[in-house]
Amino acid sequence: MKWLVLIHVLGAAIWAGGHLVLSVGFLPKALRERDLSVITFFESRYERIGLPALLVQVITGLWMAAIYVPVGEWLSLATSHHRFLWIKLGLLLATLALAVHARVFLIPRLTASTLPALAAHIVLITLLAVAFLVTGLSFRFTYP
Repeated sequence: MKWLVLIHVLGAAIWAGGHLVLSVGFLPKALRERDLSVITFFESRYERIGLPALLVQVITGLWMAAIYVPVGEWLSLATSHHRFLWIKLGLLLATLALAVHARVFLIPRLTASTLPALAAHIVLITLLAVAFLVTGLSFRFTYP
């Protein structure tokens, strides 16, 4: 179980940390200069580790959820672990929806004038990543 938590936390560090670096370190410059290359430069390097990190988080998260909350009880809201599970699943769905929307609708048509819409997505994904971290800590340190 400890190695599972470690792998999950490493994935979270890569996912949330990368988006915090993007939001705080790269996005302001891109918006100020209306320069798409700032974002595309970061993304071209980050996606190689960011997306696999998210996949690792999903796999290890579902695995740990099955340990904390038996799969047959996932539809319940009986304990705090049940509720945190639903919150994390909701955060995952919101993350996936934003990612699909950006990939299908924003990125193919990305210009300097549509950069603020992508920036909003980046900030939202970052906030969701931080919410994942907070919820994960709550899941881990709360008794059922």
